[in-house]
Amino acid sequence: ELLELLVSRARTYVSSLAAMEEFHLSLSKCVVLRYHWIEPFVRSLRERLASFDRFFCVADQVKVYTNQNKTRTFIGLEVSTGHFQLLELVSEVDRVLEEFDLPTFYKDPSFHISLAWCVGDLSGRLEGQCLRELQDIVDGFEDSALLLRVQWEQIRCKSGNKYFSFPLR
Repeated sequence: ELLELLVSRARTYVSSLAAMEEFHLSLSKCVVLRYHWIEPFVRSLRERLASFDRFFCVADQVKVYTNQNKTRTFIGLEVSTGHFQLLELVSEVDRVLEEFDLPTFYKDPSFHISLAWCVGDLSGRLEGQCLRELQDIVDGFEDSALLLRVQWEQIRCKSGNKYFSFPLR
């Protein structure tokens, strides 16, 4: 219901917005793994993430993002609580990426869950008044405190059409 309200309001500013069908929070950039790297890569991730405990984060700050080459614009909910734990996870994921000579994550990441997207850089239309209206919807939503609190129980890695799960302690 919250997603529907946000996307509906945002579409009054950018009609081409599409709601995300699945939600995630990235701990790495998208990288290409050679087929023979997948097993050792996953094994290394499993080893590095094994000592992490479960934790909560809160994603409740509406923000507008564009991808690196400005071909897509996203509306997301930025993490306001749990940032430190996510940085620790990224540090370990980065170490695995470095083992395979792959690009590491952004130096000062804005951890967020994307809610909607559109083609092109339309951030100018979504920032300002639209962003304030979306934040007001989130702040006033009856169950937002419960909905926007996420318990991290596992980390997942997607490679092709396979998912690998790493449970947290």
